[in-house]
Amino acid sequence: MTRAGAGDRLLAHGVPTVEPLPIPLSFAVTGAVLALVVSFVVLGLAWRRPRFRGDESGRPLPPFLTRLVDSLVTRWVLRTLVLAFALYVAVAASLGPDSLENPTFGVVYVLLWVGLVAVSVLVGPVWPVVNPVRTLHRVLALLSRTDPDASPRDLPRWLGQWPATFGLYAFVWLELVAPDPSRLGPLRLWFALYASAMILGASVYGTRWFARADPFEMYSSVIGRLSPFGRRTDGALVARNPLANLDGMRPAPGLTAAMAVLLGSTAFDSIQSTTAWIGPVQSSSLDQVLLETLGLSACCLFVFITFSGAAMASGLAGDRPTAHLRALPDRYAHSLVPIIVGYVVAHYLTLLVIVGQQTIVRLSDPLARGWNVFGTADLGVSNDLLAHPTAIATTQVIAVVTGHVLGVVSAHDRAVRLLPADAALRGQLPLLAVMILYTVGGLLLLFLA
Repeated sequence: MTRAGAGDRLLAHGVPTVEPLPIPLSFAVTGAVLALVVSFVVLGLAWRRPRFRGDESGRPLPPFLTRLVDSLVTRWVLRTLVLAFALYVAVAASLGPDSLENPTFGVVYVLLWVGLVAVSVLVGPVWPVVNPVRTLHRVLALLSRTDPDASPRDLPRWLGQWPATFGLYAFVWLELVAPDPSRLGPLRLWFALYASAMILGASVYGTRWFARADPFEMYSSVIGRLSPFGRRTDGALVARNPLANLDGMRPAPGLTAAMAVLLGSTAFDSIQSTTAWIGPVQSSSLDQVLLETLGLSACCLFVFITFSGAAMASGLAGDRPTAHLRALPDRYAHSLVPIIVGYVVAHYLTLLVIVGQQTIVRLSDPLARGWNVFGTADLGVSNDLLAHPTAIATTQVIAVVTGHVLGVVSAHDRAVRLLPADAALRGQLPLLAVMILYTVGGLLLLFLA
């Protein structure tokens, strides 16, 4: 018997595909592979020089918009609202019913984890601006009359994004593996440890600690690189090609590992829904949490090893190997972001729409006492989306394939910048092979889940 029923898995994991996909698996895989190969060939023939200029590019938005976004009033209004909402959810988590009827599950696993992707893609990395834990740190600094940005110690350069990467892994472990997914205890403990680690770290290293260690800030910052809005190097707010925006992502130690956690955990979420996983796990004499921890880790390591290997292999093209091969995975890591977003759309769109509505309804009565705080308690939950399984399935396939095609484009532009001209196309073959592998794997999981 599994430790979580279908209702538990709905919130703690995701919503499975509602119907078999409307086209044969062989057609979907063949079409996806052809799309990647054709894209690669066209890029090789027509795109011989780098075209993306990262943070140097962009068309400036009207100055008043920049002033509005950068205004202390605007930022503190947003910070206060988000902090107040976080405290409201904390009350629900502490005093509300210890069951899936509590809105805390939906707020964390749907509105935050999935909704943050949609918001970040639309407007950019918003979480570093409104992060309630960062705001709480600033409030504590004001009360103690200290500078929140001051730090008695400098963060080691080699640390890079590793703290945030470990935080991301800890969160996806909580979501996908932790025992008692329908109980609030593990969730409360996780966030208590998370908030403590962030505030203690910021007290030592200043606010720069959040950019390096906060998993949600990193998540929003990475996904926000696919937004059509960004900052130019001179600080101006600009509109630009999302792939040019993505090109501005700075490589850092731990960045590839973070991408592997995000992509690998989404794949493992789908694997957990397959009979090939459920049967052996249920019949095994080993602890289920241990098996699922090993499965999650294996998926993340698989992405990390295959992508890192392909990136370093690209540097071997040409007469002379590219210097610093170990640095190449982090320099190509940005090309995984479109794939991650495509997987999120494919696997969690239904979750966001259906369970997101349920969460909004439950937020008006967080303690189950008949309240209607936001006026949403009497709203119905529309399941109309589930009446269109073919549209859902088609969207899933398109999201996966589009994400990989954009990943190929991003990797190609970076390759023609890093590799010798006569070796750029040949050097990309390992990366193309990995992209095809991920595409086929993603489609297989859609068909099998």
